[in-house]
Amino acid sequence: MIPYKKNYTTRKKRSQTLLFALFSLMSYSVVGILLLILGFIIVKGIGVINWEFISTAPEEGMTKGGIFPAIVGTFYLIIGSALFAFPVGIMSGIYMNEYAPKGKVVQFIRMMTNNLSGIPSIVFGLFGMALFVNTMGFGDSILAGSLTLGLLCLPLVIRTTEEALKAIPDSYREGSYALGATKLQTVRRIILPMGMPNIITGLILSVGRVSGETAPILFTCAAYFLPHLPNSVLDQCMALPYHLYVIATSGTNVEAQLPIAYGTALVLILIILIVNLLANVLRRYFDRKVKTN
Repeated sequence: MIPYKKNYTTRKKRSQTLLFALFSLMSYSVVGILLLILGFIIVKGIGVINWEFISTAPEEGMTKGGIFPAIVGTFYLIIGSALFAFPVGIMSGIYMNEYAPKGKVVQFIRMMTNNLSGIPSIVFGLFGMALFVNTMGFGDSILAGSLTLGLLCLPLVIRTTEEALKAIPDSYREGSYALGATKLQTVRRIILPMGMPNIITGLILSVGRVSGETAPILFTCAAYFLPHLPNSVLDQCMALPYHLYVIATSGTNVEAQLPIAYGTALVLILIILIVNLLANVLRRYFDRKVKTN
């Protein structure tokens, strides 16, 4: 009996060690692939990165000059989509978790939200063109592109907000009600601050998705070549994802444009990295605030 137990324990330890090694290998493989992609982009694009490239407009058929209008247009679209998606998504998540009666209606809304998350971005682009560009008369504009991108990331914001609030124990709600607080006071002063760190994680993911989308802005706002900055939200704008697509596929001088394409990709990655770092700082701030309170 004792040798059998020893053999069983040995086999269990070997299986555990093998599984841990397999999981570690898969994790390091993911990191390795990411570093390989980043290294490739950095090696190919770092040579064209300078102040002129960042601060000037494209010239001579986008074979020279910089990408400043595309950088500004990308920030316009990120900010515009966030102004629409963040309040609507967070309030929808609060409603679904805190106010909506549990039942088939909430299950149906949750199912539809999950389905929206899986719809290809080009479908959102066609919908945005039909609704915002044509029906509502916004035309090809920053406003139409921002609303379309806001719809694209809205399901992600709703689901992450709902899951963040769902992770908060009900004892906090019950304790707040026992002290005489209303539901609104409980949500505003206790539940929402506690869930804010995880909510910000969802906002980070949505910003990362929005900043790299090409298909939605292709139909709603992106300009092929626009060497000046837009004057209003009803103007077209250049954007880094579409600019990268254009110079990589539609140019007349591929050899001259290819380094610019890699440089554009590197700038886009750096912008996403900076936005994520700023959001992580904000997340840590709310996390410390919750722990101290």
